[in-house]
Amino acid sequence: MFVGMKRFFVSVLLIILCFLLQTTVFQWLDFGGIVPNLMIVLTASFGFMRGEKTGLLFGFFCGLLTDIFFASVLGLNAMIYMYIGYANGKFNRIFYPEEIKLPLVLILVSDFCYGLLYYITFFLMRGRFQFGFYFMNIILPEMVYTILVTLLLYPLVLWLNKKLEESEQRSARKFV
Repeated sequence: MFVGMKRFFVSVLLIILCFLLQTTVFQWLDFGGIVPNLMIVLTASFGFMRGEKTGLLFGFFCGLLTDIFFASVLGLNAMIYMYIGYANGKFNRIFYPEEIKLPLVLILVSDFCYGLLYYITFFLMRGRFQFGFYFMNIILPEMVYTILVTLLLYPLVLWLNKKLEESEQRSARKFV
């Protein structure tokens, strides 16, 4: 039971830390008002590292945290992040920790999907049809910035996940 609690507390701490970094530090390092989406990096990473259920849960809590502090509609970001986490969890079977191309592509596609779903729900439904403008000024710059930050953040998340798995395996061997 302690092992599960350890993973839970580390996960909560990681979500809060990435949220704080995204909303404080990277607000100072923005490019034209664009900041990287660390919550997508976290949701997608844990989705393909740990599977659909973990991706869905990470997505829900990352999205809910974003909704609570910034959204006008509670639950919309949580739903979008949940879909993204679950979809990334489908790639768990072909995930190899030493391969970085798949995670980068999945995070890039996840950020694009987030931007597209956000556009559809907040702009297209309100009759704002300037997708080209939104894509060139919001989605594309955020994707580029997110991927650049992913090159730094992803190895840390991977290392942390590896350490947690090693701890869980050591603990499981004690009880067998």
